[in-house]
Amino acid sequence: MKNLKENKNNSSNTFLSITMISIMTTLLTFSAAMNTSLVVAAEGGGEEYDDIGIDSIKNSELSTLSLSSLPSRQGMNIGNIASDSDNVPSPDSSTSPSSLQEQDLPSLTDAATTNAACGQVSRGVVELTSDLNCSSGDGIIVGGPNTVINMNGFSITGPGEDSSRVGIVASNVDNVVINGPGSISHFQAGILLTGANGFKIGSTTLENNRIAIFMTGADNAEVQQNMIQNNNIGIASHSSIGSIIKSNLVNGNLLSGVTFVNTKSSTIDMNNVQGSQDGVFLDEQSAGNTVSTNNVLGNEIDINNANGLPININSNQYAENNCGVSNPSGLCIGR
Repeated sequence: MKNLKENKNNSSNTFLSITMISIMTTLLTFSAAMNTSLVVAAEGGGEEYDDIGIDSIKNSELSTLSLSSLPSRQGMNIGNIASDSDNVPSPDSSTSPSSLQEQDLPSLTDAATTNAACGQVSRGVVELTSDLNCSSGDGIIVGGPNTVINMNGFSITGPGEDSSRVGIVASNVDNVVINGPGSISHFQAGILLTGANGFKIGSTTLENNRIAIFMTGADNAEVQQNMIQNNNIGIASHSSIGSIIKSNLVNGNLLSGVTFVNTKSSTIDMNNVQGSQDGVFLDEQSAGNTVSTNNVLGNEIDINNANGLPININSNQYAENNCGVSNPSGLCIGR
């Protein structure tokens, strides 16, 4: 009996290690591809640059991972997604991003209004007036701070998640706002933020991307009341501080619903996360974060603190989470 328990624990630990490597490898592979192939037209002319600020991820602990060591996960059965719609947290109306109300928007005194187009460098108020089918390139490239993108119910569709293309990219520009409703799909990253502080997105659907939202060095981001489904990874935050991930429906993302890597002083609150290998995953360098009042159900591991690292070591707080399986144990209500 003892040997059976030990074998079961060893199998569980092996699975968790593979899952973590899968997540980290996806981020590393994505970063390398973006750094070598995303070429952005600079404002005002034909200049090009390929430095979008994600080189730092190569110098992190991710660079030690071997891509060849990753087994194929394509045939994995992630099981039936639990049906707990009655337990989905009610959105907090006081923080509703219904068009992220005007008092929350950055100053747009000198901003121009432009119609969105694929591959366009845009700033100011950007209005979608039709669906954008970006079959061979990127979607919208944010060219300056205080940019507001109004989706107006339209979609931005890319050439596929195996491409090196991005739906909306913001590099080293602050106070970017994306207002739904609308959808972003079939890109390697639906949204890429690098060094972009004060970002907000609400009421937007991100689906069928490699990574729905990838934030690196992006502080004080707010991701609220979005539908994030059928991606490889839902929300990934790397080397960021002060993020708020709140009241999102995060469903059927293969590797992870929400992943924090070296992310600090951030909040994951009132989300519904289902159907992933790891529902919520924080690595050992992610410290001082709060994960509370979430429904995290129907995942292989619902809440994973650095593959079972005791929470006092990285000072993350877990409270009132409705989940079934956590690592370490004790992070779910009544379990």
